[in-house]
Amino acid sequence: MTLFGPQQAPGGWSRAVTYWRPTLRYCAQTEPHVFALAVAASVLLSFYPFLIVMLSLCENVLRWPAAVSAIYLALNDYFPGDVGDFLRRNLPRGERIGITSLALLLFTANAIFEPLEVALNRAWGVATNRSYLRNQLVSLGLIFICGGLALLSLVLTAVNREWAAFLGGNERLALWLNLLQFKMAALPISILALFLVYWILPNRRIAARRVAPVAILVGLALEALKYVNLLLWPLLKQKVAREYGVFQNAVTIILWSFLATMLVLAGADWAARRERRGEAR
Repeated sequence: MTLFGPQQAPGGWSRAVTYWRPTLRYCAQTEPHVFALAVAASVLLSFYPFLIVMLSLCENVLRWPAAVSAIYLALNDYFPGDVGDFLRRNLPRGERIGITSLALLLFTANAIFEPLEVALNRAWGVATNRSYLRNQLVSLGLIFICGGLALLSLVLTAVNREWAAFLGGNERLALWLNLLQFKMAALPISILALFLVYWILPNRRIAARRVAPVAILVGLALEALKYVNLLLWPLLKQKVAREYGVFQNAVTIILWSFLATMLVLAGADWAARRERRGEAR
């Protein structure tokens, strides 16, 4: 099965538009926007505690400076420019993980998966959501799995960073290699995390082969979104700074999270639509 379906091999823009029109129509509905905004607000609350926990693990538990540098590399990759600089300057250094940070991270991260489950259930045509307790248990498991994958990505980047240090001398080449190695480690792990969310979070059994292609497609689309952000953000940051003032960094995180969530939801709608077409055939 191709990206455009077995009956719709790419033969021009008209067929591509016809194939993707239902997904675009889904993104234009009100309900996905409500779910995406709910997820984005939870990301805003959990993002900073997540950074504090990861930084404390790498500094105080692993005692690995290269892993700390990998955190800053990842931060600059997602939020280049002023926002990344602001977050990096205000991250506490040398502090152990606080109970408050852990509790806030678990609570707000669980809140991310609650509207996300409802949205994925709607996409897959599931009428009944999990109970609040069951949702929290599933969300907690996904938090530990996705957090472990994020830590694995940082560790792999740190190992590659130390290897690149043997090059010596050429700082630009070493920096470019560090970024390339981070991409090579982070992208497959991000795709795996997306696959687990698509596969586990909906309140129904879904075949792994149904969600694997969409996890790959959405993972690549999220990576492309970073480069779109690099191109457009210089044009938008002055407007955001003028309109939101001291809240500009929080608004940036919400906007980025909203767009990323809309891509995730659009991918779920696409996968569910492909399954319905397969059953109809």
